[in-house]
Amino acid sequence: MKIIADLHTHTIASTHAYSTVTEMAQAAADAGLYALALTDHGRRMPGAPGAYYFESLGLIPKELFGVRMLKGMEANITDYEGNIDCEDSLASKLDWIVASMHTITIEGQPSFEKCTNAYLKLADNKHINAVGHSGTEVFKYDYEKVIPQLAKNGILIEINNSTFNFKKSSMSNCIDIIKICKKNNARIVVDTDAHFSTYVGRAEPALKVLKDLDFPQKLIVNGSVETMQAYMKEKHIEL
Repeated sequence: MKIIADLHTHTIASTHAYSTVTEMAQAAADAGLYALALTDHGRRMPGAPGAYYFESLGLIPKELFGVRMLKGMEANITDYEGNIDCEDSLASKLDWIVASMHTITIEGQPSFEKCTNAYLKLADNKHINAVGHSGTEVFKYDYEKVIPQLAKNGILIEINNSTFNFKKSSMSNCIDIIKICKKNNARIVVDTDAHFSTYVGRAEPALKVLKDLDFPQKLIVNGSVETMQAYMKEKHIEL
């Protein structure tokens, strides 16, 4: 197993990441990737760039070092009604949106029921491509109920490699998510959440778990150029 695109990464624009766009693109090329999504944090995250940064992402070439550059955002889920800190007018200008929950950007204390409701409401947002690191223990939700609904609406379930490197308390949840995705034929995306260029495209721990669980290759959207391009066409993202 391998990934041919890394679709959740951060540059120095997020201020707690440490590589430039050029450095990230070069790392993607060195890793032999077809595509790289730049998904710096939405405005609720401390140190995040402003709206004008995202509105100006079109200045970045469509291709750098032979890598298709997708201009996007990791939007923060701001409440338990599934709202995000990216207006539709801005979202429509971006190639790729990952929506994630973070303790410092969401209003109110989480609960199983509230997180389940947030993801179910989020499923109706046509601009979202993937939910990020949803195996996080503090934001546990009803996987059996939510995952089929996300899948039905074309939202990918992210298997975030940083969980297997840095957040091992969430590993068992991620394994449960993988099993439920497999059972429901729900498509996933495997990302690094790289905050430094040397991590780009390196998702071996997550891929090993997927292989051990005999997860179908065809359900990994960024597992081949063919499945990635098919998804891009489905979502009207320029190839």
